[in-house]
Amino acid sequence: MRKGLLLGLVIGVALLGAVGWISLASANPVVSSAATTQSLPNLQDNSGIWVTGQGKVSVVPDVAILSLGVEAQATTVEEAMDKAAVAMDRVMATLRASGVAEKDIKTQWFNIYPVRRWTDDGREVLLGYRVTNMVTVKVRDVEATGRIIDAVAKAGRDFIRIQGVSFTVDDTSQYYTEARAEAVADAVAKAQQLADLAGVQLGKPFYISEGGGYTPIYMDYGLMAFEGGNVPTTPISPGETEITLTVQMAFAIQ
Repeated sequence: MRKGLLLGLVIGVALLGAVGWISLASANPVVSSAATTQSLPNLQDNSGIWVTGQGKVSVVPDVAILSLGVEAQATTVEEAMDKAAVAMDRVMATLRASGVAEKDIKTQWFNIYPVRRWTDDGREVLLGYRVTNMVTVKVRDVEATGRIIDAVAKAGRDFIRIQGVSFTVDDTSQYYTEARAEAVADAVAKAQQLADLAGVQLGKPFYISEGGGYTPIYMDYGLMAFEGGNVPTTPISPGETEITLTVQMAFAIQ
């Protein structure tokens, strides 16, 4: 009697376990590796026609970026800082008087470091301290760039340091839109040519990715490391720059 009851309980538990396993398997079906591979897009085997298109738009820069500041040296830190501060105040006042907004002037770097030299007998001698204060200036009126350079050079006198001038485009969104359309058209034309040469029919694109666009900034090397307050009129010409963008596209073969 007791053996029969025990046997019945064992069979019941076994049946419940089987039913639970079947329910779990139904709720969480096993997907084969082949099915998983088939569900992925056609990217792993590089099938189809893959091309890269490029778009270029030539524009005239509308902003000049000046890198300038002052540098002063004295036997003490306090004296060097005072000289640099007076010269920089004159430069900043000149920039504001030339129509440069406060928001377009940004400190690039400021440092104080000792000036030393070595004697013939190997001793290190402290000569003084040098203070450098550099800013970047955004000039929104490109035609005024040369005049502003002349003005700050005169204001800064022998303390002025002008490292260079570069040109760029302030708002590039419109030009990138044009370059993007040109890049896609270029990619489609390349894909169509490849399909024609291969004797196949070009299908729809199944992949598209935009590469990095860039706006070159050209440096006017004639102003690099300019020093001194006695300068001639500075001619400035921004020329043209190119905004470039690339796209990668993949097309099916019908």
